[in-house]
Amino acid sequence: MTGHKFYAVLTAVAMLGLAAPAAQAEPKGNADLVRAAMTALFIDRDPKAIETYWGKTYTQHNPMVPNGVEALPGLLNNLPANFKYEPGLVIADGDFVAIHGRYTGFGPTPMIAVDIFRVEDGKLVEHWDVLQPEVPADKTASGNPMFTPAG
Repeated sequence: MTGHKFYAVLTAVAMLGLAAPAAQAEPKGNADLVRAAMTALFIDRDPKAIETYWGKTYTQHNPMVPNGVEALPGLLNNLPANFKYEPGLVIADGDFVAIHGRYTGFGPTPMIAVDIFRVEDGKLVEHWDVLQPEVPADKTASGNPMFTPAG
């Protein structure tokens, strides 16, 4: 195969998404990592999850939570008995993963959240979130629920 044809084939393969399978697998791996981390911390309430899934340096963008993993054990220990976390849709784009979830028991109404994590070397190292009170489907203009648990 001539050099020109080789590069044409290589370009076609890359455009079809057939090149670099490791790069394609990474977002799913990161999505699975975030799902496992959130399940271990908020559903299983396993304090070892912090060491397993979170990086030693952890940048926090939630204005109510300080930087560092040192805040996470206190958060975990202060969860009320009726606290419940339900994961939903997970979207990954390289090192960034967003997980849609429902938090029940933090306040008088369930909160719907999108938690966004940055993953580095297989650990969660940065976090952003957007939270809002859940509105029941029968009270929304569309009649659609704000959240659907993962199935």
